[in-house]
Amino acid sequence: MRKKESYRPRTRLVHEGQNRSSFGETSEALYLTSGFVYDSAEQAEARFREEDDGYIYSRFGNPTVRMFEERMMALEGAEDARATATGMAAVTAAMLSLLQAGDHVVAARALFGSCRYIVETLLPRYGIETTLVDGRDTDAWEQAMRPTTKVMFLETPSNPVLEVIDMQAVADIAHAHGARLVVDNVFATPILQRPLDFGADIVVYSATKHIDGQGRCLGGIILGNEAYVRDELANFMRQTGPALAPFNAWVMLKSLETLPVRVDAHCDNAEKLVDFLNTHDKVGRVIYPGDKTHPQYDLACRQMTRGGNLIAFDVGADKADAFRFADNLHIAAISNNLGDAKTLITHPATTTHFRLDDAAKAELGIRPTSLRVSIGLEDPADLVEDFERALDTI
Repeated sequence: MRKKESYRPRTRLVHEGQNRSSFGETSEALYLTSGFVYDSAEQAEARFREEDDGYIYSRFGNPTVRMFEERMMALEGAEDARATATGMAAVTAAMLSLLQAGDHVVAARALFGSCRYIVETLLPRYGIETTLVDGRDTDAWEQAMRPTTKVMFLETPSNPVLEVIDMQAVADIAHAHGARLVVDNVFATPILQRPLDFGADIVVYSATKHIDGQGRCLGGIILGNEAYVRDELANFMRQTGPALAPFNAWVMLKSLETLPVRVDAHCDNAEKLVDFLNTHDKVGRVIYPGDKTHPQYDLACRQMTRGGNLIAFDVGADKADAFRFADNLHIAAISNNLGDAKTLITHPATTTHFRLDDAAKAELGIRPTSLRVSIGLEDPADLVEDFERALDTI
């Protein structure tokens, strides 16, 4: 009989991480419980001493949550994982579990607004110094390193203008200096890109996005090697409590079964819309990692199997034109979320990155005319017609 490890990702996403109860259910069981009962006081003592396998409290671990973690481990190729209540809980826990006062962090400047807050504002409050660099510039990473650098952090592709960063080059720099690389892989998804294969030490996701895929539940996950999860992350999460709810974990488990199919359909639609946007005279730059016009197209092809479902583009001459376009879309909804079955569009300068000053926005290429769209699962012909009709209003 073949071992599960030999199966391909689509098969493992249906069959991995199953822990059937005595009832033999086909769908994974949902364990909505806060605590667990012990056979004896002696067993309770052994559980707390970690001398007996089993669950103690759902803040520490839960059977449904563990099934989700195991399925994600199989997909990512990670030795261990811990699920969190949100994607930002995953980012924060991954960073703080590695850091203490006096340490230094180097991060790419192109980050989601909340991630940039963690790096620029939160960490320095606790005596952790940080440096932001142009993530595309390998020399900038090297020059920013210090003896106290413990963590390097990046997104690739980045939010919102889809910069692509050479993960292997950054990982090599990190390891040469005794630091570890944390990669937020939410835009690429584990279907299109596996950062551990390119030297990353830790991978984080907002499972709220493509992993759920239908805008229902919040969640996140941190994946890495067994030593990191066991010795550094597990106790941090146990004591601080950013646990994923079992119901949300169950929703994510079911969503993972269709993740490859959905991501491929997202990419198909995105490629068709990019082709249309590239030919329209009211559209300025179009940024998509899977398109040959992307300045880092060759790197994207080395790291990603396809371009994903996020597109950044400029419309018209000013913010009013961008707003008018978004307001006149009938199918695409205005929302700062992404990875949904529905096509969603946002204006980063006034939403996800509004806290940045004008200079920081300009540095990142976030313009008043810039829009970021997350392509859904609608018929691509309908999407093209919707965008064309909205462009006619400018």
